[in-house]
Amino acid sequence: MAKEIALKYGCNPNQKPSRIYMKDGRDLPVTVLNGNPGYINFLDALNSWQLVKELKAATGLPAAASFKHVSPAGAAVYVPLSDTLKKIYFVDDLPLSPIASAYAAARGADRMSSYGDWAALSDICDKETAKLLSREVSDGVIAPGYTDEALEILKSKRKGSYNVVKIDDGYQPAPIEHKDVFGVTFEQGRNELKIDESLLENIVTRNNSLSAEQKRDLVVSLITLKYTQSNSVCYVKNGQAIGVGAGQQSRVHCTRLAGNKADNWYLRQSPKVMELPFKEGIRRADRDNTIDVYISDECADVISDGIWQNFFTHRPEEFTRAGRAEWLKTLSDVALGSDAFFPFGDNIERASKSGVTSVAQPGGSIRDDNVIEACNKYGIAMAFTGIRLFHH
Repeated sequence: MAKEIALKYGCNPNQKPSRIYMKDGRDLPVTVLNGNPGYINFLDALNSWQLVKELKAATGLPAAASFKHVSPAGAAVYVPLSDTLKKIYFVDDLPLSPIASAYAAARGADRMSSYGDWAALSDICDKETAKLLSREVSDGVIAPGYTDEALEILKSKRKGSYNVVKIDDGYQPAPIEHKDVFGVTFEQGRNELKIDESLLENIVTRNNSLSAEQKRDLVVSLITLKYTQSNSVCYVKNGQAIGVGAGQQSRVHCTRLAGNKADNWYLRQSPKVMELPFKEGIRRADRDNTIDVYISDECADVISDGIWQNFFTHRPEEFTRAGRAEWLKTLSDVALGSDAFFPFGDNIERASKSGVTSVAQPGGSIRDDNVIEACNKYGIAMAFTGIRLFHH
């Protein structure tokens, strides 16, 4: 392993010189096996690796993440995918190993945000995962290792320039971390807080029971939030994040943003979307964009504009607002985590519209009673974790 890696530039082309290195002079815990990762690539790589490593440790399941601009667009642990999810994630034609399935779920929940992502894998990258990565628009991948077949596949991606990084699975960072801002050095203890089901014991609502699946999903949500730019909330179902709201100044805006993503994830599974008459040869990215428009409020205008003839064999039936609302009523068993307390019950009101039945948040607001009352109104179980998960 090298002691430093020179980078093309920092966040922007004018920010030179740029490199990564260890202040104590030790070898870096990462090895570049292919490509030339940049400054933002390594920020995504190191944050996403921590996320998937913690997910694997907390659940015992293979885990994957899809990162964009130092926040997860998606994260998931291995839960077998239904035929419907395989189809909407465009992997129904591929054999899927557990780690490949986890990445398909991490990337598939919000495919528009995952476009051009950095992938992270908790386990050795196998050929199934490499084949999946090889056909998606992605900047790079970090994993504890790669099979020979997988590495050969990845080295052929993007005309040989695809970024492949191997990390030392046993690497432990120093307990104190530093960051320079405007010439000033900040120092803090690393956030070594262990997130597991023990954080979910203080249930404060009338519905005071959580199933094993709900506990798993709340743990997935909280670990995802630990590596998401604050303010942040995360909706999770069946072991995968289906809506992440990051970097908002208002918590209810986080809840709305992530809730809209969760709604879109579920709308994509509706019979109307599943039966859209796409022409042969339409690229996955164009399908994603077209579906996103089809399930949006602009659908009627787009149909009248005649754009559909570019993508469909015939004009599809409109997915009305009433029809979308009826379908969304069937979404349930969604878990919601928040990196800090909910200050008002309006967050719960919005979350309830996206099928949320369990919540984990720190608690500690002067309006906790209002938030608890809102949960009781919808029969939602809520745990106060007592811990904040800000990440900046």
